[in-house]
Amino acid sequence: MAIKNIVVLGSTGSIGTQTLDVVRNYSDRLSVAALAAGTNVDLMEKQIREFKPEYAVMWTEKAAEELKIKVADLPVTVLSGMDGLLEISVLEKADIVLTAVVGMIGIRPTIAAIEAGKDIALANKETLVCAGHIIMPLAAKKGVKILPVDSEHSAIFQSLNGERHNKINKILLTASGGPFRGMTTEQLKTKTVEDALKHPNWSMGRKITVDSASLVNKGLEVLEASWLFGVEAERVQVVVHPQSILHSAVEFDDGAVIGQMGTPDMKLPIQYALFYPDRLPMNNTKLDLFNIGQLIFEKPDTDVFKGLPLALRAAKAGGSMPTVFNAANELAVAEFLDKKIAFLEIYEIIEKAMDRHKVVDNPTVEEILAAETEVYESWKSGQK
Repeated sequence: MAIKNIVVLGSTGSIGTQTLDVVRNYSDRLSVAALAAGTNVDLMEKQIREFKPEYAVMWTEKAAEELKIKVADLPVTVLSGMDGLLEISVLEKADIVLTAVVGMIGIRPTIAAIEAGKDIALANKETLVCAGHIIMPLAAKKGVKILPVDSEHSAIFQSLNGERHNKINKILLTASGGPFRGMTTEQLKTKTVEDALKHPNWSMGRKITVDSASLVNKGLEVLEASWLFGVEAERVQVVVHPQSILHSAVEFDDGAVIGQMGTPDMKLPIQYALFYPDRLPMNNTKLDLFNIGQLIFEKPDTDVFKGLPLALRAAKAGGSMPTVFNAANELAVAEFLDKKIAFLEIYEIIEKAMDRHKVVDNPTVEEILAAETEVYESWKSGQK
């Protein structure tokens, strides 16, 4: 097998570091062409020294300047900002670009990479939530693979292998239920940041862990699945499955259900995306059905966890509304993590932003970014 050159956008985050674990295990088959991160200069320096990329990008110029000093003894080119992300996304030697940056900054580099004919290992939800109408047709036109890294979307992708010609009746998108599963609205009123970050199954970044607690994350995944697999959002059924063993499934028109199971380990879908269509050995805990004994499935409580109905409302409105849903949630979660608002206020902020917004149909990238800016500016003006 030839060595595959990868670019990792978001290398110091949860998905990025686990991606580099996979690279470490298969250093004879994977090579890192470039890394990009936010402001974690110390970790980026360690990653550069170990994986020896030709390029490294920091989001801020200040962080880039600091990194340049730290790696002055190494043959690495240090870049910064969106220009840096765009440059490494189209590197001639790159075979696949893994996008694990958080937020809408992932949209433009993903488009650039597709335009350059690079396969995409996608871990950035915002790319499809906000710009699926741009990304999917472009990928089809360029003959580029969009390989999902999210465990649920990877499970759906795997369940569809050999079944693409058969009609999907519905997608069964599983959710752990997060740390607040089964709680009432009254109980959620007093929940703290520390409570929200205690996810029972998965090790993830702070923002996505809060999204899991609110079920907004599952709402975003419904929107993402709709674009990835060409089904209406209404045909993506969320199923609460606290053990996180069945990662998701597909029901076909004849009633057959095909799903993918495994232990909760993000390295599995990461490795699958990087080596697709091959499956390589992995040193992980294997599934023991005797030990599990039984699996639990529940309906989500959409009266308490409003992230799901708000996402479906955004999907129905279409156009720029999913961007507003996503941006308002990003803003609200940042405020919650800073302990400036209560947990339940996340829903209030999202709903108010959606109520204010006038939908732009089939938005361009510029109009998508303008919709995001509108959310933040409205919040700032309301705070004064």
